[in-house]
Amino acid sequence: MVNTAIILAGGRGTRLKSVLPDIPKPMAPVAGRPFLEWQMDYWIGQGINHFILSVGYRHEFIQKHFGDAYRTAIIEYVIESSALGTGGGFLLAMKALQSSSPFLLLNGDTYFEVNLTELDRFATTQQADWCFSLFSANDSDRYMGMEIDSVDGKLIAFESGNERIGRLTNGGVYWVNPKQLTILDFQIGYAYSLENEVFAQFQKNNQRIYGLEFKGCFIDIGVPSDYTRAQTIIIS
Repeated sequence: MVNTAIILAGGRGTRLKSVLPDIPKPMAPVAGRPFLEWQMDYWIGQGINHFILSVGYRHEFIQKHFGDAYRTAIIEYVIESSALGTGGGFLLAMKALQSSSPFLLLNGDTYFEVNLTELDRFATTQQADWCFSLFSANDSDRYMGMEIDSVDGKLIAFESGNERIGRLTNGGVYWVNPKQLTILDFQIGYAYSLENEVFAQFQKNNQRIYGLEFKGCFIDIGVPSDYTRAQTIIIS
């Protein structure tokens, strides 16, 4: 069973400057608590007991708040000395992995209710290298659309149907098999995009990439309007 999650928590929250104090985006207050607490609460309830936080901007703020543990989970930190993007932060965090077992990769500014047991069972059965958790988008041209095979869930295309409302969309919760990460041709400590560079290389190398749709609540605090909505949605 998956018990470790890497959270990409290095975001500065530039688009939230009008509504957010000068703190890391994952620490944005939502319903009176840091967003990162809500996120970790959910995943602890799903069985995660070890978090690796990839932090950068004002990382000391996060470290002081959480220390080396939160509730029943151990916390480790991997600190970016300069902004590395989502891909660079992920590659740096991989150095802290202590097991060859599958793990979760999570975006620090989204909350997605995914059934971990179901995700793990599906990805294991399909012998996936990566498995994306997907949701049906209710707006157009904001999130990365994905096309998957309707029979087995195998990826057909990224950036598919982006303009179409109701398309399957990347929800920012990834099941990852670390045994296949050795094929990545990137240097640790450099900035990369997870979406545009890391995923593209996996697809180019014909890795086994799958997607599974979930109907749970999805919250993105990346822009002011969604951050405002999150204050009430996350409680309900």
